[in-house]
Amino acid sequence: MVREEPPASVDRVIRALSSLGGRGVVRELDDSARTAKEAADALGVEVDQIANSLVFLGDGEPVLVVSSGGHRVDTMQLAAILEVNEVAKATADQVRKATGFVIGGVAPVGLTHPIRTIVDIALSRYNEVWAAAGHSHWVFPTTYDELLRLTAGEAAEVGA
Repeated sequence: MVREEPPASVDRVIRALSSLGGRGVVRELDDSARTAKEAADALGVEVDQIANSLVFLGDGEPVLVVSSGGHRVDTMQLAAILEVNEVAKATADQVRKATGFVIGGVAPVGLTHPIRTIVDIALSRYNEVWAAAGHSHWVFPTTYDELLRLTAGEAAEVGA
């Protein structure tokens, strides 16, 4: 399934990457990449190379966690990193409100609102990682260092 033009959400990511000096080229996949496993299978890479963009609420405030696809985010550990009392996974509506993206296509850049971002140190093990580009069929390659720069994110261990 090849579209003539990318969806508006993907176009927002393309513009953000361009304005931030991102080097990765956004690419459309034939199959959905709503999960890290689907993305890894479609790209022929390890699941740990997928940069999952997940939204949590720390004491009610949204935070974006860009985690390695093979990791489960430890909410207790995340609470300590954020210095908050409670961390909960955001609902689909909360994700869309905080980022402008729907679950399964949340990109680490091109968000409609700036939010605090934590980038999983585990992604540093790879020369190339892949992130969603605003839609479940669109992705882009990047590096750990570039993710930190593009997102103005904080490096942290978020789980195992």
